[in-house]
Formats: sequence, structure tokens, C-alpha cells
Amino acid sequence: MATLFDPLVLGELKLKNRIVMAPMTRNRADASGLATPEMVDYYAQRAGAGLIVAEGSWPSAEGQAYNRQPGIATPEQVRAWRRVTDAVHEAGGQIVLQIMHAGRIGSRRIKGEGVRTVAPSAIGARGEIHTDAAGMQPFDVPEALTSEEVRQTIAEHGLAAQRAREAGFDGVELHGTSGYLPMSFLCSDTNQRSDEYGGSVENRVRFIVECLQAMAAAIGAGRVGLRLNPGNRYNDTSDADPEASHLALMQAISPLQLAYLHVMRAPVAEIDAFKLARSHFCGGGIILNDGFSGSDADLAVSAGVGDAVSFARHYIANPDLARRLQLGLPLARFDRTTLYTAGSKGYNDYPPLA
Repeated sequence: MATLFDPLVLGELKLKNRIVMAPMTRNRADASGLATPEMVDYYAQRAGAGLIVAEGSWPSAEGQAYNRQPGIATPEQVRAWRRVTDAVHEAGGQIVLQIMHAGRIGSRRIKGEGVRTVAPSAIGARGEIHTDAAGMQPFDVPEALTSEEVRQTIAEHGLAAQRAREAGFDGVELHGTSGYLPMSFLCSDTNQRSDEYGGSVENRVRFIVECLQAMAAAIGAGRVGLRLNPGNRYNDTSDADPEASHLALMQAISPLQLAYLHVMRAPVAEIDAFKLARSHFCGGGIILNDGFSGSDADLAVSAGVGDAVSFARHYIANPDLARRLQLGLPLARFDRTTLYTAGSKGYNDYPPLA
């Protein structure tokens, strides 16, 4: 039986343990989407993880969701991220970048005038988003992508993966949940298209499959992962049958031989997301996420529920989380008021245990 502290190979990724740092939006990039010195320290401090999944980063200006969210769309952003990856590697860690196209979740007050908000269909999301310029603002009503624009967006994901490798990342993860563009294509309520990317479930999974194919063609399938959360309704997303949609997607991507599937616990009782992944995703490892303690994570790995477990909130205040879990040391609590504020406070100033 494997334990949480045993090595693991996920495609081309060789993990020293099965503790993964989950991607978390922390809003510490600068106004141009460049990784900052604070981010260099933050990620290097957490290099004890078997794998770090860095925060969702936009592959194009249209894909930005939040103020102070990093991008991977320009040479300057590549160079800024390189300082992060070099520091993580020097500290003995591995790091992949989550590619996140926000789709209809965003505001022109964040992306700037002239940058479109796009989606599978021109259906606005109910809700608001914080903007540094004007406080809380409703989500923009998106423009529906044309078929040719869909293909261009898929190609952008391949280019983003290539840039991530140029920036020194060991791989990439496609963000396929939380109401962002890939999930908007997958879900029946947000995808009302009549072309080859809409309608049947076989068509609705196509965008995600082709993004993964483009990313794999750019850097190799063994360096590409996907994050999913069946039943997630965040950002006003819903699907007539989320279990069937995600089952079809898992079956469609299995032949790609990806490095891993990063699956979050389903927020609805009727879906067992972990069982769904283990039963229908083949050809790569499975990383479990959401609400695990160290002991629960070790049990899940030893029982074969997943191959590794990712932690988000525990990694905020515990940069040395892997060591604390292995030695049974107490975990610090994080300050909720500084989760998304600028600067070092509540970010890279949590001390490791002596």
C-alpha cells in the first residue's frame, strides 16, 4: 500500500511525495499580470510539496478574470514566471501552471476597455466581481465565440502551454471547473451552440478535449493535467446531468494519456466524484482535492481512492505543510482577511516551524 509520503510518477512528472499544493487565486501579481518578488518567495517556501500547481493564469487578455491575476500571454510574463520556477527548482520542488481562461466571468473594468468577454453563448452569469477600479460590479454579458474563434482559443491554450515550459514550469493543468470557459462549454445550461461545439454531450466535451490535445501537442501529454469538479455550480453554472457530462468527458480524454486528473469532491451528495474518476478515467494518475486532513489524505491514498491529495487552505498558513504532516506537527491557521489583498501580509510571511 502506498502512503502519502511515498514518491509518485505522473506521466513525465516525478513527485518526491504525494502531497500536492492546489492552485489558489491570491491576487499578488502586478497590474500587468507579472509575477512579483512576493510570489517568488511564496512558491519557493512551499517547495516541500511533491508538486505545486500554481494559480490560474490567463492565456490571453480575454481570459483574465481578476485584478492582480497573473498571465502567461506575453514574453514579459514568461520572464517574470521564470524567477518563480527557478526558485522552486532550486529549493527541490516541482511546479506546474494552471491555465485558466475565465470566459464570461470578468469585467471590462478589470481587463480594460476594448478587451472582450467571451463565452460559448451570449448568456451572462448572475453575480458580481470585485474590481480595484470600481468595487463590486456585475459580470459582463459575454459575446458568443464564432466557430473559428473557438478554434483560435483552443490554439491559444497550446501556445500558453508552450510559454509555460519556456517559463520553466514542469507542466500545465487546464482549469476545467468553477464556471470558467471550459466548464461553460461542457455544461448544457451555458452552452446553447448549434455547431460542433454544442448540443450533444459529445459536442460539449469537444472544447476541453481539443484544448488538452493542443497543450499535449505543444509540450507532451505526460506534462498536462486537467482539473474537474462534477456538480460544481460556482459562478452561476449548471448542467442538466453533470454526472453524465463529466463521465463522457473522462472517457473522451482517457486515450490522451495525460499526466493526471485533478478531481475535487462533488458539492452534491448524489455524485461521488472520486469514484467516477477512478471508474472512468484511465491512462493517468488521480489527484484528490477538497477538505482533507493529513490522516484522511493518507487513508485515501493507501486505499487507492486516489494517487495523491492536494491541499489548498492548509498551504496558506503552512509553507512547510509536507513536513508538518509527516511529523504530525500542529497546523497554523490562516488570516481570512488577507487572502486576496496586495503585498506580503498574509501571503509569504507565515513562518515554518523551527
